[in-house]
Amino acid sequence: MGSPPTPLPSPSTPAGTHGLTALLAHPATATIALDFDGTLAEIVPDPEQARAHPRAVPALAALAPHVASIVVITGRPAELAVKFGGFAGVPGLDHLVVLGHYGAERWDAATGAVRAPAPHPGVAAARAELPALLDAAGHAAAQGSAQGTAQGTWIEDKGQAFAVHTRRATDPQAAFDTLRTPLAALATRHGLVLEPGRMVLELRPPGVDKGVALTKYVQESGAETVLYAGDDLGDLPAYAAVDTLRANGHPGLLVCSGTEVPELSTRADLTLPGPAAVADFLAALAQAVSRT
Repeated sequence: MGSPPTPLPSPSTPAGTHGLTALLAHPATATIALDFDGTLAEIVPDPEQARAHPRAVPALAALAPHVASIVVITGRPAELAVKFGGFAGVPGLDHLVVLGHYGAERWDAATGAVRAPAPHPGVAAARAELPALLDAAGHAAAQGSAQGTAQGTWIEDKGQAFAVHTRRATDPQAAFDTLRTPLAALATRHGLVLEPGRMVLELRPPGVDKGVALTKYVQESGAETVLYAGDDLGDLPAYAAVDTLRANGHPGLLVCSGTEVPELSTRADLTLPGPAAVADFLAALAQAVSRT
């Protein structure tokens, strides 16, 4: 005798209810799109230690055979997301796609290969200026009331982009606020864009974001229904893309992992407490669509 079905949480909006209903009625025409950090993996002080929640990959593997496609869209390099997610070689995830660097890179489980463009020249130029900028910000902070706020920051080199993390600083929010303006100026000088997140400021090339990546992928896959789950400001373009798809007749469901970013959670159709709850939701969804 199998385990009883896990109830699915109910969306709080009519559009979300319509999206979930359409997904359950016709799962074979649905795309499931997911952010990685904060959605499939917990946010941790050291991004190199991030791993998909233990229940996430089994849930995705159970869900994948019943839907049109599953895609992970992340700001990380695709190869790192695959490694930290444990996505390679998983039975059931033979057609998983990971779009890294906001869609600039692509990894296909079917081939195991990563396709990536040449790096934007502004990334290397801005990265070369970064140590002096951080030193100057730290010195300025020490001279003012926010003493030491820029100390404890560190740089994550993503190849196609780089990020300055303030989570380990003595005062993470003050460090974030101190660095936001000079990093925005640095991005502008080198033709880059600044992407703020949860105690992180990322500089990356223009013209790529999760909304562009999701829209292109949905067009490629021919999906009729779209579920997107994210947790941070970088997911807002994907939310906007789902809104556009819904306006064009494609049912959609917006899921938010956590409530730390109200700009996202207040727009979501369904808010879940974090990656563990997202994994359980995906598992419940797999159970539900397997019965259709």
